[in-house]
Amino acid sequence: MEFSPAPSRRQFLLGGAALALAPSASRADTPRPLKIGVMNDMSSVYSDFQGVGSVIAARLAVDDFSAKLGVPVEIVSADHQNKPDVGAAIARRWFDTENVDVVMDLPNSAVALAVLAVANEKNKAVIGSGAGSSVLTGPKCSRNFVHWTYDTYAWGHGLGKAVTEGGGKSWFFVTADYAFGKDMEANCADAVKAAGGSVVGSVRHPLNTADFSSFLLQAQNSGADVVAFANAGGDTSTCFKQAHEFGVGGKQRLAGLTLNVTNIPSLGLDVVDKAMICTGFYWDENDGTRAFAKRFQAAHAKKMMPNDMHAGMYAATEHLMKAMAETKSAADGVKLVDAMKAIPTDDPLFGKGVIRVDGRKLHPMYLYRAKTPAESKYDWDYFELVSTIKPEDAFRPLDKGGCPFVKA
Repeated sequence: MEFSPAPSRRQFLLGGAALALAPSASRADTPRPLKIGVMNDMSSVYSDFQGVGSVIAARLAVDDFSAKLGVPVEIVSADHQNKPDVGAAIARRWFDTENVDVVMDLPNSAVALAVLAVANEKNKAVIGSGAGSSVLTGPKCSRNFVHWTYDTYAWGHGLGKAVTEGGGKSWFFVTADYAFGKDMEANCADAVKAAGGSVVGSVRHPLNTADFSSFLLQAQNSGADVVAFANAGGDTSTCFKQAHEFGVGGKQRLAGLTLNVTNIPSLGLDVVDKAMICTGFYWDENDGTRAFAKRFQAAHAKKMMPNDMHAGMYAATEHLMKAMAETKSAADGVKLVDAMKAIPTDDPLFGKGVIRVDGRKLHPMYLYRAKTPAESKYDWDYFELVSTIKPEDAFRPLDKGGCPFVKA
């Protein structure tokens, strides 16, 4: 059965003090729930990458922690259609007329930047789990923003360094033509060059492209050791599928900078051909991640396993509720974000960490290699751990980001 959200109308009133009140209690005694708006792509290229899975992950966190922390929570969701103007309009309506306190997820960095501009104006909090561009904690940083799961610096530098040191000395990029893709290419290219490699070329494609043949032909003709896909979601899957069909991976190594567990079912392990990924979460990592994944899969209409951004939604929602328990109000977005920064992070999916002054959440990142079909022993058994990257090595140093409100 498919899940069909009605994003701007459907609401989930979830657990906590609001449901525990005795029937005789007056409405005046009921605390107003913390209202979270989950905004992402519900219907297009990123719908499996985040979509309803992000709502499910947030709901699971509320189920686990709302009553314990005494923080009632209400969740609404909306489809931004990968359009910055649509995302900004939804955020403005949420803040102005629907009492939404915090906007979360926001894949598509152009949309995230547009929503953050509205949040800055209204002094509301924003937490990015699906948003990727490292400019969000760099030149475009905001006191109203927390960047939770990953960013283009961590992904680009982690993979660029590892693959170049593994023999992939020359690179060609096939890049999504918007902020996220360009930023990811730039970060990866920096790491490739720092590791002694070179970039021989790149090409840009529109979002949600159906035919990559001309781009892949340019990559093939470049003679590069590595053809890197600096895009995400359905675009990454299509790139791998068509590259396999055209034989691009025969003599050249393929690198999907955002490849993760949600891409593999439509591709197959033979198509990704032992590609490496950089991620902060893999569902089969330990008992805690497996327990979360089992609950998530049971709640998902497509029975998918969670990826890192779904896990980020769970962990960030938990931490947001901890901060709300301290502040008792979400009216002041900067105050709420400051409370999140003041509390050390600790959850069953990412472990212990901190939120840096620029809003960057710090935790280890991991390099995984895709298994071969013969190595995969059960459903969703797709990756094996190669190495762990310490938080201070995974994410951009604070003094290199250029965040305007961070003092040197």
